[in-house]
Amino acid sequence: MSLNSPGLLRATYAFAAAALLTLIVLVAVSFWLLQKTTNSTEEVLRAREQRTVLARLLSTVQDAETGQRGYLITGEERYLAPYRDAIKEVAPRLDDVREKFLGDSEAEANVRKIADAIADKLKELALTVELKQESKSDEAMAIVRSDRGKADMDLIRRLVSSQGDAVEGHLTDSIRDQESNAVLARWFTVGAGVVILLAAIGAAATILRYTRELLGARSEMEFLNTGLETRVKERTADLQRANDEIQRFAYIVSHDLRAPLVNVMGYTAELEAGLGTLTALCDDPKLDELASGVAARAAIREDLPESIGFIRTSTQKMDGLIKAILKLSREGQRVLRPEAVDLQEFFESAVAAVQHRVSEAGGEVEIVRPMPTIESDRLALEQVFGNLIDNAVKYTASDRKLRLSIRQRPSQWGAVLIEIEDNGRGIAAEDGERVFDLFRRAGVQDKQGEGIGLAHVRTLVRRLGGEIIMNSELGKGTTFRVMLPRKLPEKRNER
Repeated sequence: MSLNSPGLLRATYAFAAAALLTLIVLVAVSFWLLQKTTNSTEEVLRAREQRTVLARLLSTVQDAETGQRGYLITGEERYLAPYRDAIKEVAPRLDDVREKFLGDSEAEANVRKIADAIADKLKELALTVELKQESKSDEAMAIVRSDRGKADMDLIRRLVSSQGDAVEGHLTDSIRDQESNAVLARWFTVGAGVVILLAAIGAAATILRYTRELLGARSEMEFLNTGLETRVKERTADLQRANDEIQRFAYIVSHDLRAPLVNVMGYTAELEAGLGTLTALCDDPKLDELASGVAARAAIREDLPESIGFIRTSTQKMDGLIKAILKLSREGQRVLRPEAVDLQEFFESAVAAVQHRVSEAGGEVEIVRPMPTIESDRLALEQVFGNLIDNAVKYTASDRKLRLSIRQRPSQWGAVLIEIEDNGRGIAAEDGERVFDLFRRAGVQDKQGEGIGLAHVRTLVRRLGGEIIMNSELGKGTTFRVMLPRKLPEKRNER
């Protein structure tokens, strides 16, 4: 079985499913057997209670008869005490019997017959005792000799014995059910244990085989990875050298581009100076004598200033772009220098730098305490958060005053998450990513800028080992979330 074969998973799932299914069946059958055993136990207890109440009832009636016989023979009142006590106990004993056999229609019929027989017996006992008390001993003894009482007592014994036999039958059946349930539970538990054991052995064998293959694959992978770290370092060094070359190239190109641009700007200045001389000629009446005089005056006063203005505007924009490229190139080459930065003090200083602009606009800036202290490059942090705060102050909404909030949010993995939230213009969803592109801007272009701010911010944040995310809604505001490590990674300090 190879490591990439689905047979391993199928076998593992099969063994696990078999063990789980067996366990589920075992639990279900155990509950079923437990319920059966509980029912059998309840039947045994009930049968024993029924047997007990029948014996007590019969014993009570016999006690009453014994007391009656003793009184009839001796005539002494002391024999009436057990008779009277037994007579009082008959009714409660009979109620106990009725309660224990409640719900069994056949048994209830037998209990009614027992109750009728006991009633007849009690009448016979009461009659003989009454005759004896009236000094009619002969009549009382005549009733005794008639075997009426014996017949009643024999009937009671037969009925009680018959019902007792039925109870004993139920008791025997319940005990057999208990024994049968115990045997079934024992054998089923053994069977389930065997199945689970076999599944465990199968799973263990599969895992052992998989482990052996895994160890083999690991050995092979270690062999293949020999020298990989060295190759990675070589690739990283190559990429670093390529990056350095790109930055140097950007610096050289942008630096060289400024030379002809400066010349253009110089010639533009000379053109403006020459235009002043030509403008003075426009006031000379002799210009009108020339055939092209009117056209020349229009070119000097209108066309040339407009063209020179376009040239100056374009060269200024070009100069700004070149300076931006130079700035990015220099920042990419600067070595980061970590130091302890108290973010509370840091943001207070950053807000103080723009406080006059905020106050002039009637805005408000809130720094939510507390703020942590991190180890990072202060200059890079100043450029990152200074740019974000400056953008919030610059791109305010026209229909409301600026509200800027700076706060820390809970984060994971030992990072610091700083939120910069404003209620300014906001950025459309389709422009959410392009604002981080170099020389790309979004929204109405009514503020000065080259479109490098957020691109520069993202580059710096990533150099610091962090990440920046923007959430914005057009017309409502923008939130920048900057996640930074609490300690600047060592490799970030090196070139």
